[in-house]
Amino acid sequence: MRIGLSGRTLGFDRVEEQAREAEAEGWSHLWYAGGSGGDALLALAFAGRATSTIELGTSVVQTYPVHPAAMAARAQAVEAACGGTGRFTLGVGPSHQPVIEGMYGLDYSRPGTHVEEWMTSLNRFLGDKPVPVLVAALGPRLLRVAGEQAAGTILWMANARAIDSHVAPRITRAAASAGRPAPRIVAGLPVAVHDDVDEARAEAAKTFAVYGTLPNYQRILGHGGISSPADAVIVGDEAAVTAQLEALLDAGATDLWAHVFPVGTDRSGSRDRTKAVLRSLLG
Repeated sequence: MRIGLSGRTLGFDRVEEQAREAEAEGWSHLWYAGGSGGDALLALAFAGRATSTIELGTSVVQTYPVHPAAMAARAQAVEAACGGTGRFTLGVGPSHQPVIEGMYGLDYSRPGTHVEEWMTSLNRFLGDKPVPVLVAALGPRLLRVAGEQAAGTILWMANARAIDSHVAPRITRAAASAGRPAPRIVAGLPVAVHDDVDEARAEAAKTFAVYGTLPNYQRILGHGGISSPADAVIVGDEAAVTAQLEALLDAGATDLWAHVFPVGTDRSGSRDRTKAVLRSLLG
């Protein structure tokens, strides 16, 4: 399996240290969140200079606040920092109405139109120095845009059912219609190996509660036949977690982004147990 983890965006010494450790341990990729308090692209550039083989990507940076020309220039600079070897992937997305309108004061009335136009412009500015782009696509229109104009999509809170019935058919059809290669589908979900499933879901309900309040995530949860982020997370013992990860691949995911979260009083031990299972599945 191609499995990646969440990357740090704060404390550049630690950013570099984590990236070197992840590369040495054989993880396929690290994903850096644009809304985690640091500059994801800057952190990724530091990580890129500290490593040589691991894929590094954003998950995701927001489209609205950054003009496509500026994003293209930054993406090409980060690709250069990664050695110009094509191991940087730019994940982008429109974010959510409370952020774009409430915090930034920008109009969020037509996010689908915005992303489609933004991607057309970005690809033009990238020109003959392309960088692989993944669009955070949860709805039909953005899945079409991701298939037609990008290398694929990076998801969050989409379970196997949502990928199988909603994501994979739409993005694959759009890519084929546009004459593009089969799209990449990166499935991002919180993961914890823990014997008490109820305890793990209760912890997830607290940790990831905000995603259940946002309409975009409410819709993708609905496509998965669930209503809460606590129902979307990958939890259980070693065998159960392995089976759930395999189900994501069977549904159409090409890569797994495992956001490891701790459960119980021994938080370090909890993380280590989960990572040990994930490492056993690499390859």
